[in-house]
Amino acid sequence: MPAGVKAGVNAGVTAKAPTSYDRIYAAVRKVPAGRVTTYGAVARVAGLPGQARLVGYALANLRDGTAVPWHRVINAQGKLSLEAVGSTSGLTQRVRLQREGVRVDAAGRVSLAKFGWRVKEKNPLLP
Repeated sequence: MPAGVKAGVNAGVTAKAPTSYDRIYAAVRKVPAGRVTTYGAVARVAGLPGQARLVGYALANLRDGTAVPWHRVINAQGKLSLEAVGSTSGLTQRVRLQREGVRVDAAGRVSLAKFGWRVKEKNPLLP
């Protein structure tokens, strides 16, 4: 065994650094029920400023039945992006938000002033 390496269950195993997607999913998990946030805000919380599109890609990559509350992420105009493209996920998003008490109007808009998640810390995911 090399000098400085301790014997044990995890000997020689290095911890895997979280991927960008992992950081995005961790940020989305922090959004409380009854609140929404934007793709850009998730990117900033995840330490990926300017990467709102990457947040969309990460959320689109989630598997059915995921525990990540993807439905709480909307666009910067306060609209449900998925509903605009006619996706069944758009209807799912609307229903889930309404069940959490978030008001979604007929045009698919949510008041960010009323239902937006306010991050109190600069970046709660980074040390």
